[in-house]
Amino acid sequence: MTDEPLQEETQTQEPEQADDRLLRLAADFENYKKRVAREREEYVALANARLLAELLPVIDDLERALAAAEEHEEAQLEEGVRLVHRSLAALLERHGVTPISTEGKFDPHVHEALLAKPSEEAEAGAVLDVVQKGYKLGDRVVRPARVIVAE
Repeated sequence: MTDEPLQEETQTQEPEQADDRLLRLAADFENYKKRVAREREEYVALANARLLAELLPVIDDLERALAAAEEHEEAQLEEGVRLVHRSLAALLERHGVTPISTEGKFDPHVHEALLAKPSEEAEAGAVLDVVQKGYKLGDRVVRPARVIVAE
């Protein structure tokens, strides 16, 4: 007879303990999600800061080119613009950005056809001209190349 009240008390405590464990587990999971989101934001901010730090010398070169333009030194302006272009292209390449090839046939995965023109020199589907260069980041297309295609 003395065992019955003990069993009833144990049975009542087990669901309460299970509820407490579930609540703690849910709280731990919420804290984990918040921590992961915070770490992701910090990682993105750090990556952006690195990229911006590498872009600053390009801005400096561009400002020097603009200063040369004010003095009407066209040869220096042209050289300054070439320097900025080389610097920016090298920066993009270091970060895995590459131009999309537009030689040969039209590829809908990396090209965007803006116009189809009849052409006697090129076969149908060949890229005739590039309106805007396209770029890839690794294997991912950042911006498709906008092209004119032969009919």
